[in-house]
This record gives sequence, structure tokens and C-alpha cells, in this order.
Amino acid sequence: MSGLLAYIAFYTVPFLLVVGVVVTVHEFGHFLAAKALGTKIDQFSIGFGKAFAHWVDKSGVEWRLGWLPIGGFVRFAGDENAASVPDQDDLRDMRREVVAREGEAALKSYFHFKPLWQRAVISAAGPFANFLLSTAVFAAMLMALGEPISAARIGAVFPNTPAARAGIHANDVIVEADGKPVRSFDAVRQLVILRTGVPISLVVNRGNQQVALTVTPVRGDVTDAVGRKQRLGTIGVRFDALPQDQKVIRYGPVAALRAGVGRTVDVVQTTVFYLGRMISGQESPDQISGPLGMAQMSGDLAKQSAAGSADLVSFAINSLLAMLLLVANISVGIGFLNLLPIPVLDGGHLLFYAYEAVARRPLAAKVQAAGYRVGLALVLGLMLFATVNDLQRLRVFNFLGGLFS
Repeated sequence: MSGLLAYIAFYTVPFLLVVGVVVTVHEFGHFLAAKALGTKIDQFSIGFGKAFAHWVDKSGVEWRLGWLPIGGFVRFAGDENAASVPDQDDLRDMRREVVAREGEAALKSYFHFKPLWQRAVISAAGPFANFLLSTAVFAAMLMALGEPISAARIGAVFPNTPAARAGIHANDVIVEADGKPVRSFDAVRQLVILRTGVPISLVVNRGNQQVALTVTPVRGDVTDAVGRKQRLGTIGVRFDALPQDQKVIRYGPVAALRAGVGRTVDVVQTTVFYLGRMISGQESPDQISGPLGMAQMSGDLAKQSAAGSADLVSFAINSLLAMLLLVANISVGIGFLNLLPIPVLDGGHLLFYAYEAVARRPLAAKVQAAGYRVGLALVLGLMLFATVNDLQRLRVFNFLGGLFS
């Protein structure tokens, strides 16, 4: 029983908190935009499943708290489901029913009869809310804690590695990579891990001179922040900052906000770069994670916080900081994923609206219906693929194979 309680404490609870916050903020973005544009809303739910609490506000919106806290949804008036994907063939019947029941003027308050630009704004508001959340978390952490950085000083160069072949020496300090200034070794690591086989131009400080070098990462074992080994790009060095290389950069509100936007943009750019290399076959798709992977990461961070905390107060603070950082990164991912031009996602809605804006008429109902079916299949396929990746990382298949060998 103690093992089960530990699993719930370290894996289940952090995962539910992280996903619940990210998805609820996404749906609340849709809600706020819809409210601002005078859209009639039937329901907003935090969590799924049977409600253990619900109430109706003055505007007629039913607020629900579901027993399964893995997100939420907003349901506009006239929706047949929580995804706002109506049967397009029924829109004419819906219009007739609304007019008969409430009059022609009531149509302007229904999402599906809103002007094109308003539907687009409401659809885009969810991903925008995710980007806003990540920016706010990054900015708040930078303003409250500052940014600890350590110069990218090379402590050791391992033999027969890309770094050795490129002429990198121990005690070199990398100050520029691919034409951009380098402030810390973390920046170099993030650049290297997704660039297997891609030459990277470096400038290093060596004594009193600067030396230009080019290094090409190879795939190797890389240990992540929670101690897990992954096959990613590496150049074969150990970073070893001296005391004078370490400092904390402090941020005011404006600088922190600017840096928060920058970090959000960096995560999106890294994601786009990885997807591009994956599609071209240059990078393995095994880095794609699903709910199990997020649960594992949440739990590993919680356990790491517990191991590095002297008492309950420090554990609570360390866990909060770790979870906030995870919320920010996952929020960017959820926002980006929902902007992909796949029907059933927000990006798919925006794609259909773009066609409607250009063609001056909605896409044919049968084409939209087929698109939603294909989009749903793609999303479910991606979730299945990500889950298989998670199971492989958790060595579930090895365990099951051992049972029958």
C-alpha cells in the first residue's frame, strides 16, 4: 500500500495538476474570447465525467467540476459535442430552430453563425492562452529567481569524438554558436542534441584569443534533467564551469516579460526544427511523448525535488518550481499542437475558415465531414504512437517479453 501511495503522490497527482492547468487555461482562452464577442455559452467544465459540483451563473453558463481532473471544455450553444464540431448538414436545421425559438436576431449570439473573423478569433484564443500562460510562468520565475547561468567552459574533451576532431581544447569557453552569442552551457547542449550530422560553427575563447571552429554532433547517450538516458546529438565534452563563470542575472518586469516571450518562441522554434528533421528522416521520432511520458516526467521531477529537499517546506517550494517549469513547457506544446492544420484541432478550424475567406463560401459539408474523420484518425494515430514510445521508454515491452521467455 505504501508503494501505491508513493506512486500516486509522485506520479499521478503532479500529472493531473500539470495537465489540468494547461488544458483548462486553453479552454478558458476560448471561453473569454467567446464571451467578449457576445457568444452564447452553455457550459464550461473543469474536469471530465460526472460533475460533483455545478452551478449556473447570471449569464446562463453552467459551470461544472468533473470527477476526472485532466482538463476541461467549453460548450457553445448549439454544439452537439464538447469539441465544437457540429454535423455541418444539420446547421440549416439549427438555424431554423433558433429563428423559430428566439427570432432572427438571436443567430448573432451562436458561434456557428458568427462572422468569419469572430469564429477565427475564438478558435485561435485557446492556443494563444497557452502561449500566454507559458510566457507568464517563464517571466514570473525569471523575475522572482533570476536566471542562473554558467559559462560554457570545456572541462574535458573525450578522445575520438567530434569535439576532439574539431580541435576543441579543455578550458576553452564557447562564446558563440551558429552566429549567436552563448551565455551558458545549457544553450550549447540544447543546440547540439537535435543537430546530429549538422555542422555547428563555434567561436571559443582560448586564453587571450578567439578561435573559430566547426563541430558536427553524432548520436550518443545523453542524460536529461531527471537522469534518463536518451539517444541524441553529442559532441563528446564535459562542461566544467569555474566559480567566476557562474552568476545570476536579475530581471525587472519588462525584461522578464521580454525574456518570457523569447523562451516561448525558442520552444516553438525547437519543436518546428525537430519535426522538420523527423519528417526528413534525420531525427528519430522516439522523442514524441504522450500522457504516460508526461506523467513519468512529472513524477521524476517530483522525486528529484524530494531527494534534493531538506524538509517539507523546501520540498514544497522545489516541487512547485519544477511543476511550473513543466507547465510552461507543456503549455507551449499544447498551443503549438492545436495550431497544426489538422481538422478537429483549432488549426483545422482556422484552415477551413481561411478557405471560406478566400472562396467566399464554406467548404462543402461532405468535404468538412471527411476532413474531420481524417483529422480524428491522425490525432488518434499520433496519440497511439506517442503511447507506444512512452511504453518503450518505460521498458513495459521488455517486462512483458520477460514474462513469456
